[in-house]
Amino acid sequence: MKIFIESIDCGIWNAIVSDPYIPMTVVHGVSIEKSYDELTDVENKKMQYDYVAKKIITFASNLDEFFQDITMQLS
Repeated sequence: MKIFIESIDCGIWNAIVSDPYIPMTVVHGVSIEKSYDELTDVENKKMQYDYVAKKIITFASNLDEFFQDITMQLS
C-alpha cells in the first residue's frame, strides 16, 4: 500500500503517517484555524493530501473494515 500511495504522490503518504494538516493563524495571541479564503496554495495542497489519503484508504477497505472503524468511532 505504501508503494502504491507514494507512486501517486509522496505528500499523500506523509499525510497518512502525520497528524492531519490544519492551517492555523494567530489572532491576538490565540491560534485559530484559517478560513478557506485565507489558505495559501501550499496549505490547500497539504489539506488535499489528507482528503486523497482518506479516499484511498476508504476505497481499499472492505465493507466490514469500513463499518468496524465507524462503529469504533461512535462508541
